[in-house]
Amino acid sequence: MRTYNLFRLKGLDGLVCAVPEDYAVPHFVTEARWAFGGTLDGSAPGRAGFDRAAAATAVRFNGFYLFQSLAPAGD
Repeated sequence: MRTYNLFRLKGLDGLVCAVPEDYAVPHFVTEARWAFGGTLDGSAPGRAGFDRAAAATAVRFNGFYLFQSLAPAGD
């Protein structure tokens, strides 16, 4: 599995944009609206709400993957 940079939408709990580390961050992900939420890589067990198969498909078509995280905001 590839490594993703995760960005959380400020003010809306749980919405996350996952971007492969070797891809450009989408233009809508700005510092004013999104906060960096860490990384997710193949050695990690995964993040609640992150679907690897869906991420692979979304990245192939869009270059990013949006998902609703089921993990607590501080996680």
